[in-house]
Amino acid sequence: LQFTTASDSSVRGWDLRAGNKQVWVIENAHAQLVRDLDFNPNRQYYLGTCGDDGCSKFWDFRKPGEAVVSRSDHSHWVWCLRYNHFHDQLVLTASSDCVVLLTSVASIASEPIDDDTKVRMEDGVLATYDQHEDSVYCVEWSSADPWCFASLSYDGRLLLNRVPKSHKYSILI
Repeated sequence: LQFTTASDSSVRGWDLRAGNKQVWVIENAHAQLVRDLDFNPNRQYYLGTCGDDGCSKFWDFRKPGEAVVSRSDHSHWVWCLRYNHFHDQLVLTASSDCVVLLTSVASIASEPIDDDTKVRMEDGVLATYDQHEDSVYCVEWSSADPWCFASLSYDGRLLLNRVPKSHKYSILI
């Protein structure tokens, strides 16, 4: 049994089969508290973290010295980060700046480019969802539709949104 913990600014991996030992650590993953983490569902050893420094970072925990990709797109704490379960280049983040961001991390995604004519999606913010009026604490992808997601803010507002069609088709076609 393996599990991961976020403690202060660090992330630690544990293996109960190895006598309750810590098997890897990312020290100082963020300048302040780590708020959330999510493993890439399609690419082994990769995880994303977010924290009070307003950043989202993506790691290969076999090489914990430096993040593979680091983004500072939010203006306040980032509370939640979620990989899309089918298209792992798509990541959602929710923040105290009242915004949900749909971000591309295509440079570290599992989807290979087989066709030389297909252009790989660039890393960066794809869409900003600013319908919330208070801090957004949670965001989750739909288990039924890979293009749908929900976000929940402090004031109890639950919003449903979709990946813009232009980004959906650039992935599918």
